[in-house]
Amino acid sequence: MLRAELIKQLLRVRSLVALAALAAVPIAFGLATASEAAGRNGTQQGLYGAAPFSALNHVAASLQFTAPLLLALVVALLGSALGAADREWGTLRYLYVQPTSRLRLVAGKCSALVACCLLATACVLVAGLLTGAVVFGWHPFHRLGAASLSSGSAAARLLEAGAYVSVCMVSVGTIALALGLVLPGAAEALGVTVAFVVVSDIVDGQPSLHGLASALPVHYWQRWTHLLQGGSAGLVGGLAVQAGAIAVALAAGWAVLVRRDPAA
Repeated sequence: MLRAELIKQLLRVRSLVALAALAAVPIAFGLATASEAAGRNGTQQGLYGAAPFSALNHVAASLQFTAPLLLALVVALLGSALGAADREWGTLRYLYVQPTSRLRLVAGKCSALVACCLLATACVLVAGLLTGAVVFGWHPFHRLGAASLSSGSAAARLLEAGAYVSVCMVSVGTIALALGLVLPGAAEALGVTVAFVVVSDIVDGQPSLHGLASALPVHYWQRWTHLLQGGSAGLVGGLAVQAGAIAVALAAGWAVLVRRDPAA
């Protein structure tokens, strides 16, 4: 089931173009800031300002730039397709006839989603690392206004950051998957998921709505940056909220498959 779902989704032109677009962002960012190699990115602060110092800096800046929206958009695209494709192609009833249990169907789609999230995050990390190594070179991770990190320490923390971001993407992916099972098609599921992410970002930016924002998975998506500041504050809480969102979305998807025929 896992192999079939991955082959179905990842070999589609739409999926390949989306993943290529993810990889293109760090490449374009690196070429655009190549003239600043070994220095600062203009007057930018934080990870963006330090991006030209080394390949590892470039990876961190690329991840911070893509994770809030573009990476989530690609994952939502894949998740909504995983949820709706069988019904749209008319193959869902054939799966039931084989028979394929609903538990196996959900498990296969969820496993494929996790693999897609890891692949999408890896596209950003690998493209950023290769581009950064060519354009900026392999140097210690430099932090503006703070002590630098060794290459080994920074690489390990970036791997942890990639794992954390992948979990965050699984949360939005499961929401898209569940909506793909509930709504008429993948396009509707993608639209609602993207709207949810955008509205959540807006709510997260309003101090007066902090109580509501803290319950949204988007609120914790950038907590991985603490790993590059010498700590891990908020990561456990962020993972707990992502796990809650994943559980709710999977329960909704399971309820759809159990209580009605989504092929109808």
